[in-house]
Amino acid sequence: MTNAQWILLVGTLMLAMGLTSSVLKRLPVTSAIVYLAVGIIVGPIGLGLFHFNPLKQSALLEVLTEVVVLISLFAAGVKMPVPVSLPRWRAPILLASASMMLTVGMVAAFAHWVFGMQIGAAVLLGAIVAPTDPVLATDVQTRHPGDRDRLRFTLTCEAGMNDGSAFPFVMLGLGLLGVHELGDLGLRWVLVDVLWATVAAVVIGVVGGVALARVGHALRARKPAWGLMDDFLGLGLIGMVYGLSVMASAWGFLAVFFAAVALRQTERQLAGAAPEMVERLQGGHGANGELEASVAAPAQPVGISEGSLMFKEHLERLSEVVLILLVGGSLFIDSWSLRAVGLALFLFLVARPVSVFLGLLGTRTSWRIRGLSGWFGVRGIGSLYYLMYAIQHGLPEPVALELIHMTLVVVTLSIVLHGISVKPMMGRYWPGRGA
Repeated sequence: MTNAQWILLVGTLMLAMGLTSSVLKRLPVTSAIVYLAVGIIVGPIGLGLFHFNPLKQSALLEVLTEVVVLISLFAAGVKMPVPVSLPRWRAPILLASASMMLTVGMVAAFAHWVFGMQIGAAVLLGAIVAPTDPVLATDVQTRHPGDRDRLRFTLTCEAGMNDGSAFPFVMLGLGLLGVHELGDLGLRWVLVDVLWATVAAVVIGVVGGVALARVGHALRARKPAWGLMDDFLGLGLIGMVYGLSVMASAWGFLAVFFAAVALRQTERQLAGAAPEMVERLQGGHGANGELEASVAAPAQPVGISEGSLMFKEHLERLSEVVLILLVGGSLFIDSWSLRAVGLALFLFLVARPVSVFLGLLGTRTSWRIRGLSGWFGVRGIGSLYYLMYAIQHGLPEPVALELIHMTLVVVTLSIVLHGISVKPMMGRYWPGRGA
């Protein structure tokens, strides 16, 4: 497929989706399934019009997935409720840390003992497929800054954090394969890849978000007519904190998410909105102490964070179309091995539910939220990025080929299974909030 034909395909698909958006919203499946179906039809399994080779094009795919995840993390961070409180954030923090480690461990053990994979490759595989995705899980994530739904908040906040918390395990897997320095007894990995990289990322993100919020507020307060290009400022904040984090050997994904959270939190504080007023305007407490979703339309933008949100979401949707088409165009018939399908089913039906249940022990999270969170652990663009990152950092080709096949099948089955079940399950088990 030539560049002109590829552009024609993407443009035609976007026109069709744009013209039929009202019809697609009423379908019982997500739009990602439509993109995937088109990719499979024109790819090697279908008409064979194009084939995307993730191994040969790993550098390109790494950049594409990196950009998409960064934009999605910023959008997720902007939608976090105000104010930040430990009781509210406890569940997603546990999911992004304890549940993340449990998922990596269970997948690694399964791959090692059942498939016979070497331990380094098994740990790397666990780290690649463990994080949930902030890009493809739109239907179960926070929709706008005024959305106070507890389930959506938990899944969105978890996805925002675990795209960074998975990185240490990616480095551990690479270290066990001999392509990354772990230090004596893993000391360097603990001190640098876990502690320093995580703490530094949070600090860089929070400082960057707070600083931009204060500068923007000061300029607008001094001269109300002062024009600020919110879209550029949002993208600039992403680039700045991510670049500083990479230079400081910190996890840039985590920095971008917390930069967006800090930006919006600070803007709300500077705007003088009392927390209780924000709660009353955006939603209240429902049964079992859960926060209910706001039924009103989102408020007007109050600063850079919300002013740039729509532009980021449009970029996210465009990128989603392109990347899912590439996934469909990467699949062959023989990609569907029993090993790959077995891994996906183990991840969805065992590792994810068990890790969520154990991670949330001792919390007041309702059983309904635990059950839905255990199922809606969508895998997608983040997993593809980690895989491409590993390939670009010296992953041996035989290991890379095996992980590519497994990851593509996991992502594809996640798009299909979660895309088919999300609307019926949200409508049945989360009534009034899934529509």
